[in-house]
Amino acid sequence: MPSPRVMVDRTPDLQVTRPVPTARGLSIPYAMQNDADLVRMAQVDDTRAFDELVIRYRQKVFRLAYRILRNEDDAAETLQDTFLSAYRGIKRFKQESTFSTWLYRIATNASLMRFRKRRDNVVSLDQSQNDSDEAEPLAIPDWTKQPLQDLLNSETREMMDDSIQRLPAQLRTVFILRVIEELPNDEVGQILSLTGAAVKSRLHRARILLRDRLNRYFSDKMTRLERLQASA
Repeated sequence: MPSPRVMVDRTPDLQVTRPVPTARGLSIPYAMQNDADLVRMAQVDDTRAFDELVIRYRQKVFRLAYRILRNEDDAAETLQDTFLSAYRGIKRFKQESTFSTWLYRIATNASLMRFRKRRDNVVSLDQSQNDSDEAEPLAIPDWTKQPLQDLLNSETREMMDDSIQRLPAQLRTVFILRVIEELPNDEVGQILSLTGAAVKSRLHRARILLRDRLNRYFSDKMTRLERLQASA
């Protein structure tokens, strides 16, 4: 069977009308099958079943890869690598975890491998000694000619993205899976082969580093704003 070529829509999800194929020997359309049944069909060379899994997860895999890599081209390549590896390994998948967990593990590893190739361009954050793990709410002022409120969220988001990228890889991945993708601790542990305690520990350390760097940034911006207001 030919290897799959995965197409990803880089625009927000849209409702698309497409033919509804039916699983071989069944009256239930592929789109209505659960993941476990689709996996079993794919394991006996039902390529349409695997196609349905691709359709179901391609946007999620692309989003995860992009959040780790912050580059659309790299994320698209990682998407291809992920589903190619899944296609080649589907018959060996024993369903001891869910298909999504298994797929996210492949995607995460592929993303990290690609990220390591350019890690020399990323500087890790300094380790903080602060024990609190609660992130601080931010409101960063902007200093361009555009209205402050129009750029407030954008600047904060860019700073947060940069700070996440500068986290050590093992902390960054846990933070993305747990906080941004909102996966439960046990699933993050399965994806990364970590205990629940290790997931919590790495998440705690990631939050400390992010909070300390963002607090320094926020404090500096507030000082500049006060000076600007005083001179007005």
